[in-house]
Amino acid sequence: MISQKSNGHPPVAVPATPPSRMLEDQRPRSRWWLWLILLLIAGGLAYLFYWRFMHPAATTQGSAMAGGRAVPVDVAIAKTGNMDLYLRELGTVTPLNTVTVRSRVDGQIIKVGFVEGQTVQKDQVLLEIDPRPFKAQLLSAQGQQAKDQALLDNAKLDLKRYQDLLKQNESVTQQQVDTQQSLVNQYQGNVEADKGTIENINVQLAYCNITAPITGTIGLRLVDEGNIVHANDTTGVAVITQVKPITVVFTVPQDDVSQILKKHHADEKLTVDAYDRDDDVKLASGTLLAIDNQADPTTSMVKLKASFPNNDGVLFPNQFVRAWLLVDTLKGVTEVPNAAVQHGPDNLIFAYVVNKAEQTGDLRTVKVGPSEGGQTVIESGLTPGEMVVTAGVDKLQAGSKVALPGTRGGRGGARGGRGGAARGGQVPPVPSPAEGTPDSQQPPVGTPAAQDGESSNRSGAGRGGQ
Repeated sequence: MISQKSNGHPPVAVPATPPSRMLEDQRPRSRWWLWLILLLIAGGLAYLFYWRFMHPAATTQGSAMAGGRAVPVDVAIAKTGNMDLYLRELGTVTPLNTVTVRSRVDGQIIKVGFVEGQTVQKDQVLLEIDPRPFKAQLLSAQGQQAKDQALLDNAKLDLKRYQDLLKQNESVTQQQVDTQQSLVNQYQGNVEADKGTIENINVQLAYCNITAPITGTIGLRLVDEGNIVHANDTTGVAVITQVKPITVVFTVPQDDVSQILKKHHADEKLTVDAYDRDDDVKLASGTLLAIDNQADPTTSMVKLKASFPNNDGVLFPNQFVRAWLLVDTLKGVTEVPNAAVQHGPDNLIFAYVVNKAEQTGDLRTVKVGPSEGGQTVIESGLTPGEMVVTAGVDKLQAGSKVALPGTRGGRGGARGGRGGAARGGQVPPVPSPAEGTPDSQQPPVGTPAAQDGESSNRSGAGRGGQ
């Protein structure tokens, strides 16, 4: 070190090392081997991520096969049955007849003879209008008729006298006889006019009792007792709708009409069921009544009308329902639950069939038909009685070992005899294809029974070596 002095300042130590050497000492040393280790770790993590997340089924199955564990699944039996095919469309309940009851005469309402919302019968009196003005008119018309009838009778007597005098060649001319005949005819016309007047007043008197024109359910009262009604009122006094029977109007695509028309023209009764808008509750059953003669050009839909007896009155006008039109019935087809049918790449459709002898799930390519009510028609690839996997398919591969519901239902039964035999627990036998596996006996995926069975197989493999 070299000390330098300055005026009025303490000495400063100056390094003796050259500046170039100092720069070399300050540069970091190379750590290439650390970067190599980090690169290898990152590559291993990337490979593990790709293998586990891009091939989860293979990873799960590989670990299961390595540990000797079977994949817990739910199964169903392929069965033979008849499948009904429906067209489901939204429809509106429409009454066969709707009548707005109106008064046909002017007058004051003196009595209301119905209860709002009740079922009224045809010709039942609903309201009464004050008849006294019409009765007074009737009396006046009847008096005029009696007067004209008396004049007619007198004219007929005079005519008879003139005719007798004319035959005796006395002081009566033919002209007088003809004039008297005309007078008789005139009085006779007056009498007929009086009869018409009386008949008209009688009709108005009958209209004072407003009756129901049809049998149906009457709505709310639109006019109260004591009000004056007129024959030209447009609102009416009440509305009656016929609800027994009743109809449902709905639309179907025009492409489906040809099949419907073929059966309809052959006088086949097509069944139509009415459900609520959620398709949960069946409300009524009826038959197809009519098909519209044209399609809507904007929607390419055709209107259909179905008739329902509606004896229980569950359908009411302007109600929205789901109409199920039965268009065909497939008989003697093979059916499996929809969950058993799987779709793979390149339009591959397959199902896992349980090999009972090997306790494995074999992949089977199938050809499917229509689906209805949670069931799918299998046209080829399966035979009735075979057992197909409906849950746990995501963990299966061709030839994977499977644990059926009957072999994993108890806590001790699948644990290698850890406690099942001592507790007296018996492992229920696996149902044969002939016996079937009712859906009500299969624990759904995610339920405690299914989860317990799955944990039992894992613990059994680890503790009992099975």
